[in-house]
Amino acid sequence: MSKDIYQLLREQLDQYSLGYPATESGVEIKILQKIFTEEEAGMYLDMTLFLETPAEIATRAGLDLDRVTDLCDQMAKNGLIFRHRKGDQVRYAAVPFVVGSYEFQLKNMDEEFAQLCDQYMDEALLTFQNDADAPMRTIPVNQAIDGSFPVADHENAKAILKKQKKIALAECICRVQQHKTGNMCAKPLEVCFVFGSHADYYVENGLARMVSLEEALEVQDKCQEYGLVNQPFNVVNPGGMCNCCGCCCGVLRALKKHPRPVEIVLTNHQAVVDGEACTSCGECEDRCQVLAITYNEDEIPVINLDRCIGCGLCVTTCPTEAITLQPVPEGQRRMPPASEQELFMSIAAKRGTNLVPLKMAGK
Repeated sequence: MSKDIYQLLREQLDQYSLGYPATESGVEIKILQKIFTEEEAGMYLDMTLFLETPAEIATRAGLDLDRVTDLCDQMAKNGLIFRHRKGDQVRYAAVPFVVGSYEFQLKNMDEEFAQLCDQYMDEALLTFQNDADAPMRTIPVNQAIDGSFPVADHENAKAILKKQKKIALAECICRVQQHKTGNMCAKPLEVCFVFGSHADYYVENGLARMVSLEEALEVQDKCQEYGLVNQPFNVVNPGGMCNCCGCCCGVLRALKKHPRPVEIVLTNHQAVVDGEACTSCGECEDRCQVLAITYNEDEIPVINLDRCIGCGLCVTTCPTEAITLQPVPEGQRRMPPASEQELFMSIAAKRGTNLVPLKMAGK
């Protein structure tokens, strides 16, 4: 029975977000067996990505209400599904593996789980196909933006923070995981923001702490100093925003392997070099997290626009201001999806999957 229920769970998770592909090694099943009980796996198969009360889930699935209520609460506490509270009403929703239950495993990340995740990411999980949609997008660090160009609020990290009524601060799951595998990255850990109901969920589960806007802005400034790429969730009003490094972040690690990261990342800026002002100091190459900068025969940096994701980190430490961040041509600019639902639908359409749970679709 174990193999059957976990295989079904894998197939369901593979419908969402980046998917959850099978491997020859079977490492993806070992991950599921570690974090889901068989009963929890079965419960997940009866849930959707849309928030529902236990009564709605139980009625649709033909299950006992008391057991569904207890199991959903247990699964939410274990970071396997999302919980939303509004007044006295509690609703639950299934989540993808990334972004979702993987990020919710901050308290449960031990060495075994970290090694399994690392193996899975290398074997299958974070391999972007052409014309895919990343669940995260890149926005430039504030100090890199030329004030002469209008910048929308959804492309301004500080503007995103200032719009939030609730801000929680969590440790970076990718950096925590990499530390468990022995990759002791020197970047700070507590750098990931979660907002609104997502902040409530994180704080209730002991995964984050609520912070003031002032502290959040201070943290964001420090992230820029440390050379971290600002990546909010890929929607107009994100539920969270990460600050990532190329050695730990799964998304950036995958982008480094891709021949044309610009096809994957929604970014509306690109770096431009003034060769006459450049002193060939090498700072920009060190700051780039996606291997977009090389040097020509005159030791002047060359920006590979197929790789540049417009984060602006190369701009902020250039001693001669030889690098600037410019908007991409107007015809290439893109708006992020309006909602998580729209993002997941777009990803599913491009991957050829469906957001309707397989059990409900009769598959």
